[in-house]
Amino acid sequence: MDASQARHLHEDRLMKLANVTGVGIGKDDLTGADVIVVFVTRKVPRDRLRDEDVVPEVLEGVPVRVLAIGEPAAQ
Repeated sequence: MDASQARHLHEDRLMKLANVTGVGIGKDDLTGADVIVVFVTRKVPRDRLRDEDVVPEVLEGVPVRVLAIGEPAAQ
């Protein structure tokens, strides 16, 4: 399954997690491989999150990256 398909399959669930503001597709900085990018207001240490709010490291074989972007504002 490619990154776009995996994103589409899991986006609704990811958007319900604490601090998540968006989900997209990007490229890994080191390998150039496609990744799912989960945008959050701020990163929180895993041990301070409820188990159900932890962003998975991999979805459908596609790596997941978490990117803190702060509070989104209307343009």
